[in-house]
Amino acid sequence: MMEGFCQGKSIFTQNLLLVKIHLPNFLTCLNLFCGCIATVMIFRNHFELTAYFVFAAAFFDLLDGMVARKVKSDAAFGKQLDSLADAVSFGFVPAAIMFKLLQMSDLQHAIPNENLRRMVQFFPFIIAIFSILRLAKFNLDTRQSTSFLGLPTPANTLLIISFPLILLQHPGEYDQLILNPYFILVMSMVSSFLLVSEIPLFSLKFKTASFKENKFQYVLIILAVLLVPILLYTAIPILILSYVFLSLIQKVTKA
Repeated sequence: MMEGFCQGKSIFTQNLLLVKIHLPNFLTCLNLFCGCIATVMIFRNHFELTAYFVFAAAFFDLLDGMVARKVKSDAAFGKQLDSLADAVSFGFVPAAIMFKLLQMSDLQHAIPNENLRRMVQFFPFIIAIFSILRLAKFNLDTRQSTSFLGLPTPANTLLIISFPLILLQHPGEYDQLILNPYFILVMSMVSSFLLVSEIPLFSLKFKTASFKENKFQYVLIILAVLLVPILLYTAIPILILSYVFLSLIQKVTKA
């Protein structure tokens, strides 16, 4: 009887170990799943639901890394899987949002030539291309182990999802800007540049709780706490710009 109990305990321990090992990959797959649903919501014009699933994807993207480090799972496999999931959730999704916004804009008036317009309408998908270039670069770049070079794909996606959300939050107020075809095309280029740029950006991962060592991270968090309840979705572009600005200040002060 004791032998059976020990054997059962051993099997339970092995199964528990397997669950721990594969839990980070399961969370990564949930990130991908959320990205797939977000894509469907974009083409159904449900931008708020798109945002919810983008936020959920970002949460699972953050969580899978934390759990992976905790349980010490296969880092090489997890890294590749994470990039493949991010290619959808934070690569194709933002590109599809900008494509949809361009479809909603007065592109016909901006570009009267029909043949040129047919080509230009797909221009926002360069965001997907540069997102994947960034993910591939990040996997190989040893300089980005504790910080980033260029805008991380989740941050870029949050910036882009804020545009349709601002339209919903302020009906008619920002339509002329956000639904301007030139704004959409320029932002697609700016976004793509930021993804693969060499601009140094700090990570929001805290090694210690020390304010002195993480003062720029704390400033960004304080800004978020103050601005989001007041400005809601409009706070997102401000916070992304603040993130870039604070990172540049940190780089200058360290030099």
